[in-house]
Amino acid sequence: MTPTLPPFDHQPAPYTGPSKADVRGMRSAHLASAILTYYRDPVMIVEGKMQYLYDETGRRYLDGFAGIVTVSVGHCHPKVIERVHEQNSLLQHTTTIYLHPNIARFAEMIADAMPAGSGLDTCYFTNSGSEANDLACMMAKLHTGANDIIALRNAYHGMSPTAMGLTALHTWKFPVLQGVGVHHALNPDRFRGPYGYDDPDAGAKYAADVRDLIRSSTPGKVAAFIAESIQGVGGAVELPPGYLKDVYAAVHDAGGVCIADEVQTGFGRTGEHFWGFENHGVTPDIVTMAKGIGNGAPIGCVITRKEIAEPLAQRLHFNTFGGNPVSMAQGIATLEVMREMDVQKRSKEIGGFLKAGLESLKNKHDLVGDVRGMGLMLGVELVKDRSTKEPASAETSDVMEHCKDMGLLIGKGGLYGNVLRIKPPMCLTKDDCTFMCGVLDEALARAAKG
Repeated sequence: MTPTLPPFDHQPAPYTGPSKADVRGMRSAHLASAILTYYRDPVMIVEGKMQYLYDETGRRYLDGFAGIVTVSVGHCHPKVIERVHEQNSLLQHTTTIYLHPNIARFAEMIADAMPAGSGLDTCYFTNSGSEANDLACMMAKLHTGANDIIALRNAYHGMSPTAMGLTALHTWKFPVLQGVGVHHALNPDRFRGPYGYDDPDAGAKYAADVRDLIRSSTPGKVAAFIAESIQGVGGAVELPPGYLKDVYAAVHDAGGVCIADEVQTGFGRTGEHFWGFENHGVTPDIVTMAKGIGNGAPIGCVITRKEIAEPLAQRLHFNTFGGNPVSMAQGIATLEVMREMDVQKRSKEIGGFLKAGLESLKNKHDLVGDVRGMGLMLGVELVKDRSTKEPASAETSDVMEHCKDMGLLIGKGGLYGNVLRIKPPMCLTKDDCTFMCGVLDEALARAAKG
């Protein structure tokens, strides 16, 4: 029997806009073909409320992907929307050439959310994670006087020229000049890499590759190392224990700074800590963030120590929309709601419940090769054969289609597109998790039959 969505007290507004067919026609005529859609018959989403989305017919879906890990406290959260309406009615835009309380207040709140004693207290707001990572790399180069940057294979850090150079998934890299000075280290993937979950020294062994890379492929001095604590687009790959500590030490020994890309792992999503890097007992020199920082508003941010940010002042630098008062109002409200909801605790409890459900599916379905992640940042890697680990890419697409048909929207990632990415809004409930696992159970069974 097809699982049923949990009850939810919300009536979507009647949709009166252009038809789905008309929208597809306009999109085909006037949007770049590179702007992809999910599903053979794409879903048209016109309304959202907390963890649910609605199409033009009023059909409700459970959002298991949160606008690609962006909607943190729920679609159209009433407190967030109230603050945005209030600011919109007063002032929609000025730039940082004038004073405004919102940008100053939000910067203070972000700094207060950093680990005590970290020294991370100086912010620069951007519009996206790509911009934030781009800016962080320039700050690192200016501060250190070096040019070489180390990133990880299988990493994704954005689509601006610098961020694309940091990215190491060929599916996201165009054949244009990029990545000058970037070196990609062995990815510490314990499912597909040479050192697995059963190796207690996996972290140190993977980290040794970074030291060797510094010795062999750089002048011996580097500008930075950048990594996510759980790779997002790369397929929810968790870094092994001890890895970041060893790598951070190697990079500091080579005169570089360490950048934590918290675009997807930040703001309590991993459950154990507010920031993903805290799960590894390290303190980065620079932290980049976006997505969940504003619950859907186009906000990115770089936070670092004052001495690292200071060299940026040697020339003019400007971001027209960075610190926009409406975006900042949404960010402030989102962070306040995060604290009120205790999203970190929710992610740990609800995420643990969900992960246990996903692991039970591994015991039932041979398609499931690995279940990994923390809190509400989870991944399920599908394989044709557990011994060879051959990616089940087509089956992954089939599973997503079946899930959509049953009212569940999830994402996919990994180099082969064979990892189900499950990163819902952090207002998810246990009833939602039960529904999600029920749908995945049925979808995996259908996909296995072909």
